[in-house]
This record gives sequence, C-alpha cells and structure tokens, in this order.
Amino acid sequence: MLDNLNIPEGIEKEPELPVPSMEEQKLIVAELKRLEEAGELTPEILEEFMTGKRKPE
Repeated sequence: MLDNLNIPEGIEKEPELPVPSMEEQKLIVAELKRLEEAGELTPEILEEFMTGKRKPE
C-alpha cells in the first residue's frame, strides 16, 4: 500500500520495527514513567525507545 509513495532521492527509508508485545509495551511505559518521575527523561532517551535502540531495563 505504501510502496507506491514517491520518496525523493537521497532520503533513506527507515527499516520497519516489529511491534513490541503487550508485555514489552507495559515495560516500556513503566520505564518511561520512572525516568519522567526521576527527571531523567530526555528527548534523546524517548527517541531511543521509539526507534528500538533502547529496551526497558
């Protein structure tokens, strides 16, 4: 469906990430809440979770 989009040259298509399981999603939410309450949640950390570069501890 989205394969027919005209993507300008020079723009790389990001790989699709698998959707985390419900249990993984709950762990991610708990970790984000913990970081927010501790004042440690930054845009960089949020981006790491959203791109799959960071997993909940």
